Amino acid sequence: MEIKGKVFSIGDTETVSEKFKKRELIVEYAENPEYIEYIKFEATQNKVDLLNTLRVGDEVEVSFNLRGRGWKDKSGKQNYTNNLVIWRVVKATQAYATELAGVSSSDDLPF
Repeated sequence: MEIKGKVFSIGDTETVSEKFKKRELIVEYAENPEYIEYIKFEATQNKVDLLNTLRVGDEVEVSFNLRGRGWKDKSGKQNYTNNLVIWRVVKATQAYATELAGVSSSDDLPF
C-alpha cells in the first residue's frame, strides 16, 4: 500500500528490547483538505534509518504493509490492534525524479 502526504512528526528510535527497535512517523494526509488526517506509521529494525533524511514538512510517499494481531487481556477480553509498517519512504521530489529516470529517449516523439 502507498500513501502520499506531508511529514508532520518524526519520533526518536525506541529500543524495545536487545533485538527490536522501532520509530514512529506521523504523516499529514489531506485526501479531503477540509478534513486533514494524521496517519501514524511505524518503522522497525533496519527500516528506522529510512526516516533519518526526512524533515517536518517534507512531501513523501510512504509504502507500507498493514499488520494486525489479536490478544486477550488479563480479564479474558479479546482485543485487536493494527499497525502500518513502513518498508519504503521516498521524498516527493525523489519519487518524481525516479519516474523521470524511467523514461527513455526511445519514448520521445519522432518530431
